[in-house]
Amino acid sequence: MHPLRHPRNAAMVGIIFIIIGAIYWTVPYLEGITTDDIAAGTTMLVFLGVAMAIMAYVLVAGSTEE
Repeated sequence: MHPLRHPRNAAMVGIIFIIIGAIYWTVPYLEGITTDDIAAGTTMLVFLGVAMAIMAYVLVAGSTEE
């Protein structure tokens, strides 16, 4: 059995990282803290989410069905 039933569900893997990135940006923004570290970390988390979603899709789509 596939770890994900449908390849379109692979996006859920990436969405987790994008949500974490949004929280990572929102909390310091509401506190009034602005640094380049926060922007860099948020950017990396968002792109990590995109990369993880693509990787999960490729792995699921390329695996054999059992």
